[in-house]
Amino acid sequence: MNTKTLGCTLLIAGTTIGAGMLALPLASSSLGGPATLMLMIGLWALMAFTAMLQVEASLSTGKWYLHQLADHLLGPWGKGIASFCILMLFYALASAYISGGSSLLAQALADAGLPLGQEQAAWVFTLLFGGMVCVGTKQVDYLNRLMFTVKLVIMVAVLALLLPRAQGQHLLSMPLGEGLLLAGLPVIFTSFGFHGSIPSVMLYLGDNPRQLRRVFVWGSALPLVLYVLWQVAILGLLGQQSLIQTGGALDSLLANVGGLVSWPAFNQAMHLFADLALATSFLGVTLGLFDFMAKVTRRKDNWQGRTQTGLITFVPPLLFALYFPQGFIIALGYAAIALAVLAVLLPVALVWQSRKQAEAHHYRAPGGVLALGLAGAMGVLIVGVQISVSMGLLPAL
Repeated sequence: MNTKTLGCTLLIAGTTIGAGMLALPLASSSLGGPATLMLMIGLWALMAFTAMLQVEASLSTGKWYLHQLADHLLGPWGKGIASFCILMLFYALASAYISGGSSLLAQALADAGLPLGQEQAAWVFTLLFGGMVCVGTKQVDYLNRLMFTVKLVIMVAVLALLLPRAQGQHLLSMPLGEGLLLAGLPVIFTSFGFHGSIPSVMLYLGDNPRQLRRVFVWGSALPLVLYVLWQVAILGLLGQQSLIQTGGALDSLLANVGGLVSWPAFNQAMHLFADLALATSFLGVTLGLFDFMAKVTRRKDNWQGRTQTGLITFVPPLLFALYFPQGFIIALGYAAIALAVLAVLLPVALVWQSRKQAEAHHYRAPGGVLALGLAGAMGVLIVGVQISVSMGLLPAL
């Protein structure tokens, strides 16, 4: 694996592993160990498979962007659905990351004796990391490698402390109520979202199916390994009932764990991990949004064109994060629906149509009609479960 492929693999992993990873044991505490493990493995396999479906559709048509693929293979209605979901999901995520990142940045600067207001911190955070995205994918790749490496070192050190203390009986806990297994689908599903970065990676690496398969499979498998180990460490250490008693508060979780380990810097390390996880996710998501907006608005790939694209990409989520945060918070509640459409249903529909229209393909994802049918059914199920949870028909985790 060359350094460029490795960098893209880490970019996919960094986009996938957000600060929400720390709270994943809290969100899934009522599911228990075996059910959570089963959902994680199944949903990772689903997302890795649909990533390769998108690669197949792109290589067979020569079009990298999802809205182009949808327009070419499904017509105007497909393009409209894809464009709406991309904008809703990406702008909502970008706004949430700006809001969270500015809060963390303001706190870090205050601790260093440099007090900065929330609004000023939001501008600094956006200019710093957004400016890096505007410069180019190569620069994002290098910065992401550095941050991801530090993030990985922290997590390895923490897991080395926690895993020997895990108790096996805690890991065998079962779901506490009916319907919870279904309710866990959207929560864990969104933890494996990276498909918005696929066009940017393909533009950066080129049309080499073998390289792309390595990047997307291994890039999504690394988060799976870390998620499972973190789940085992926290659930095995605290147990299901103790996790539920934290009330879903991350600070309470970290305080409880910190009281059981002999590392005084545990809380600081975890907060640094959260900072880096949020920053790498922001870079991956906004890089995909930046390239999408550049294509849609037909901006040139020079400093003037990239500046214009940067304004279109970062100003709307920044303003919404500052003045209308509630709108994006509501949108984030339905992120699983938009992600299921973009990452599962559309790739399945695109490949189904592509295989009907053309006999020869540059690359074909593994699995035939049965695999497409199963993936499509899972996408419909995730959308249905999220709607049911929102309507109160299923319990929320």
